[in-house]
Amino acid sequence: MRSALFSAENLEKESHQPGMRLQNSKMLKIELNGEAMARVGSMVAYQGQVQFQALGSGGLGKFLKQKLTGEGVPLMKVSGRGDVFLADYAADVHLIDLEPGDALSINGSSVLAFDSTLNYDIKMVGGAGMMSSSGLFNCVFSGYGRIAITTKGTPVVLNVDAPTYVDPQAAVAWSASLQTGYHRAEQLGLGTLLGRRTGEAFTMSFAGQGFVIVQPSEEPPIQGAGRQEQSGGGGLLNQLLD
Repeated sequence: MRSALFSAENLEKESHQPGMRLQNSKMLKIELNGEAMARVGSMVAYQGQVQFQALGSGGLGKFLKQKLTGEGVPLMKVSGRGDVFLADYAADVHLIDLEPGDALSINGSSVLAFDSTLNYDIKMVGGAGMMSSSGLFNCVFSGYGRIAITTKGTPVVLNVDAPTYVDPQAAVAWSASLQTGYHRAEQLGLGTLLGRRTGEAFTMSFAGQGFVIVQPSEEPPIQGAGRQEQSGGGGLLNQLLD
């Protein structure tokens, strides 16, 4: 049988080290010898002796935070020995290695998989978080290990060494040490009163030292996400976020 489909670039890529690596720009391969965490429903194929266990948001505290905030990452634990292939609607997949002292704030919708050695929590985003694709809260990862994130298209990584402003629906992830806020990008005037809008009313602002990952696509904001604290449960939510 002959076909360009069987060219080397489409064949499974083998290695001798367990862990995450890119099969191609749209698909993640985990050569599993132990366990890893992955987004529920992201498995597209696997080989070997592999088990899948749903975890909600990953622990009781994170489960409660997800229920109160409407955000987080629906997780499954992948364990055993074999090869697991993950994807998310043909989004681009990128690998980031975290080392001790690193911390990354990322929209939960962009988390594909991560090593179980990483710490993960749901934290409030200052400023314009309510206008981002994940609402008022982001997932913050720290510790030592590898994480796979997705973007809609090829992203740009902005080095924050001056005041930086990003469309909140295009901001995928950023250094957790950065200070976030919001900035009115659209000037108010007669045109605004007459209904003429630029579509860029607000942007997220970033200050400090670090980076912001920006995708060339604007994710629609989650309706009602991050607003449950306005209608009860606020006290418990604040305790969980402390």
